[in-house]
Amino acid sequence: MRNISDIIEGYLKEVIELDGQGHIEIKRNELAKQFSCAPSQINYVINTRFTTEHGYYVESKRGGGGYIRILRVTIHSKKNLLDEMETQIGNVIAQTNAEHIIYRLLEEDIITEREASIMKVALDRVTLQVGLPLRDQLRARIMHAMLKTISFEK
Repeated sequence: MRNISDIIEGYLKEVIELDGQGHIEIKRNELAKQFSCAPSQINYVINTRFTTEHGYYVESKRGGGGYIRILRVTIHSKKNLLDEMETQIGNVIAQTNAEHIIYRLLEEDIITEREASIMKVALDRVTLQVGLPLRDQLRARIMHAMLKTISFEK
């Protein structure tokens, strides 16, 4: 059974897709009423499921006429996406953020399901059995190497 966060995420992605423009504007309170949940649940979904790692850009305007605009970032080329990911990784990356990047590569058909599974296992904290912050630094170095390999391969 899917939880409310998954349902809200799915709904928003479907609306973005059906819109054809690659973006939507929503009112947080109205969406919360529609799903019978607290507005903070909407914030949670937007802050965790619609990040740059997932390929989205979020703008918000507070106040009475406020809105939240969610834009799907379009990729002009595979190289641009990989360059953007290299920047996002930097010198350290947490496991969750690495998984978001892997999921985005999968969504954009840059890697296969099998490649994604291999990448996730290689970057997992259980595999990288060293303490923080070294683990996040090591994960970033491995992730950079993987992205370089992808850019040469595909």
